[in-house]
Amino acid sequence: MEGNLAAVLARRADTYGWRDRPLFYSGPATYSHGEVHDAAVRAAAVLHAAGVRPGHRVLIALPDSVGFVAALLGTFRLGAVAVLTGPEQSAAGHAHVLADSAPQAAVCAPELAARFPSVHVLTAEDLTDEPAVVPDPVPMAPGAPAYVQYTSGTTGPPKGAVHRHTDPEAYVQAMAIGALGVTPADVTFSLSKACYPYGLGATVFFPMFCGGSAVLWPERPTVEGVLKQLREHRPTLLLTVPTWYARLVGACPEERDAFGSLRAVASAGEPLLPSLADRIEDVLGCPVLDGLGSTEVGHTFISNTVTRRRRGALGVVLDPYEIEVRPEPGRVNGEPGVLYVRGPSVMAEYLGRPAQTAEVLDAGGWLRTGDLVHMDEDGFVHHHGRVRDQLTVSGERVSPLEVERVLGQHPGVVEVVVVAAADDTSRLRAFVVLAAGTMPTPGLEADLLARVRDRLPEHKVPRSVTFMSELPRTPMGKVQRTTLR
Repeated sequence: MEGNLAAVLARRADTYGWRDRPLFYSGPATYSHGEVHDAAVRAAAVLHAAGVRPGHRVLIALPDSVGFVAALLGTFRLGAVAVLTGPEQSAAGHAHVLADSAPQAAVCAPELAARFPSVHVLTAEDLTDEPAVVPDPVPMAPGAPAYVQYTSGTTGPPKGAVHRHTDPEAYVQAMAIGALGVTPADVTFSLSKACYPYGLGATVFFPMFCGGSAVLWPERPTVEGVLKQLREHRPTLLLTVPTWYARLVGACPEERDAFGSLRAVASAGEPLLPSLADRIEDVLGCPVLDGLGSTEVGHTFISNTVTRRRRGALGVVLDPYEIEVRPEPGRVNGEPGVLYVRGPSVMAEYLGRPAQTAEVLDAGGWLRTGDLVHMDEDGFVHHHGRVRDQLTVSGERVSPLEVERVLGQHPGVVEVVVVAAADDTSRLRAFVVLAAGTMPTPGLEADLLARVRDRLPEHKVPRSVTFMSELPRTPMGKVQRTTLR
């Protein structure tokens, strides 16, 4: 049992008397901590009967549901490794995960079964069968793998980041307790689904480690749906990406009553423009905490906190993590450097990819994130974009984020991305999503370009602005810059 995450969480619920407390709200149903742990025991027994043994992998492609959590914890209980993928992924995406992870079994909706022809397929309903034999939790050694989550695939085929049984407790300590101050009274609501890093922490591990509860919402988010969940379940904490905050504040200025239960909201996944942060706090009526995390770390490791925050900064380094800012080749000291992070939840490896692991993870445990940052004298980390997103214009390196922040100061702009034109990489193009009620006109384009020209050198001024209803994004919420190029 020692070191097995499923057993650790079950023991924690027993020790602190949480078994009868609500853990998940899903539509009209409420599930207690004890009910979910019992469901995990049944799931483990069914998986065991299907031939799953320690070290095997179990692919899980389920929507946010008690079935998803039971499959996850049941896999942990057997000493097997959960491979998480979104049920909404394409057939090609599922085929990639299947081939890359070589699972012993898959748990998915019946309509997805044909996508996993080479393995034993179970449904969430199968996992509810009453077991004839209940295997004990398998003791896990320190460093034993627990689950695999795939990167967004913005720089090539998605890679599987391998996380250990001990990893979630580290990022819960950092983000849930350190930044958000989560208590058993909190109800978390993540628009990022639980199969992805941000949602897995917020929806599953934050409440399970802290004795609180969360909203399980299997549907694809819509503004109307989010408002319904907010009114029905009254969460105290909301976690999502800037895109969704932009949609909520743009479409719902008259819906402020829906946000009355929130005491704080957290943002990650993409840069949060200070102008959007101001609008979020005005409409939602609570602090918005920008932060930075990654699939390779498991969750957020730099963030503003409920007690310490600064507008425009990513926040402070969260305990138990540490960072280094290393000069990028060709840059001098004092300029933004490349961010490296080290801590207990940094991935063990990319599954089956030793060469690519070595490119980002050194022998000292330092992970190269690919972010450009600097730290100010007060310990706040400031973001300057991604190394891979830098552009060379007129012989000078340009960070698109610098230009995006200027364009984002316009009151009518809620989202903006700047890329190099595909037919002429020396020319910048801007793609802008406007607030509700703001019309895309030639005059507005001229105004936006004039703002950049007034504040930045001429080579950083985009040659055009394209107005869009929404930006293309991956299932994890990251902007697909290659599509815009």
